Amino acid sequence: MVSFGGPAAHVGYFRKAFVQDRKWMDDRTFASTLALCQFLPGPASSQLGFAIGRHRGGFAGAWAAFLGFTLPSFLLMAGLAVVTSRGEMPSWFDGVVTGLKWLAVVVVADAVLGMFRSFCQHRLTQALCVGTAAWMLLMPGLYGQFGALIAAALLGMRMLRPTPDQEPTTSPRELERASIRWVPLVLFGIVFALSCTVVLGMFGPFFRTGSLVFGGGHVVLPLLQSSVDGVSSDRFLLGYAAAQGIPGPMFTLASFLGAEIHSGHAWGGALIATLGIFLPGFLLVLALSDVWHRLSEIPNLAGAVAGLNAAVVGLLLAALYQPVFASAIHAPAHMAYVMIGFYVLRALRWPVLAIVAGFALAGWGLG
Repeated sequence: MVSFGGPAAHVGYFRKAFVQDRKWMDDRTFASTLALCQFLPGPASSQLGFAIGRHRGGFAGAWAAFLGFTLPSFLLMAGLAVVTSRGEMPSWFDGVVTGLKWLAVVVVADAVLGMFRSFCQHRLTQALCVGTAAWMLLMPGLYGQFGALIAAALLGMRMLRPTPDQEPTTSPRELERASIRWVPLVLFGIVFALSCTVVLGMFGPFFRTGSLVFGGGHVVLPLLQSSVDGVSSDRFLLGYAAAQGIPGPMFTLASFLGAEIHSGHAWGGALIATLGIFLPGFLLVLALSDVWHRLSEIPNLAGAVAGLNAAVVGLLLAALYQPVFASAIHAPAHMAYVMIGFYVLRALRWPVLAIVAGFALAGWGLG
């Protein structure tokens, strides 16, 4: 409910909550999981939350994590579709959202600093981090991201292989058992094929979009706009703007659009669209996460993962500036609030909920 700021901020929230505070996984597993989610289509931060839940509580934990992370934004977006057909949002809402965007700057900055210390301890990994961040700022977009990740993996495979005393303790038998889970992978293939027909109705276009979006976040906009019929341009842009200002994943834009398309049964339409757009990424995480973690312990691949981890920190560093900082900081007073927030989070270790309340009140006051 407090995960404002988009995918980059979500990574920061997850790392603080589940690596630092609750210690559900270590930094290495967290970064490896994040690297996998960067490569797969779908909403990367939602897939990361899903994978953390599965790591902690198996299949039931995965779906509980999805529900906990997505339900607040689902309710807000579907409710917005219903409410805005009758009236407008209260005037104080924009101020609160602005304050929470400042919080996102604090959280992402904290995540960048913590992950840099963990994964960029050598000159090469530091260079990969800074080089990836600079590349993404100069050449933003999906192809730039994939190029940076592939280059980092190849350099890591050649130059960051662990020494014998650093190699993991996983037994060769465990590595041999590394395998793809074929049931979710085959199910993904079948449903994707059906989504290209009219058999699945409204579910089909949303599933197809979730299967083809790499990079998540803003990348979902053009595909949804070309795939969904029955929504006016004004209503589509209203939903897109709202998705950037609420907590949780931006993919819940689908919840708004589903409610719009099935206005007579708005909540049912929102549910169908939401499941459709999230399901592809989750099926792929279920299919590939085990083999990814185990194969990443082979020396060559361990080096590649070390390079990927450094590049992922660079991606987060670039995202700290654009879109997180650029969309939140527009005046010296805004930066002052961010510096104070970073201090109370990092040095005084205030609970996140207290900081959320402080930023919401500050934004409301300035608004």
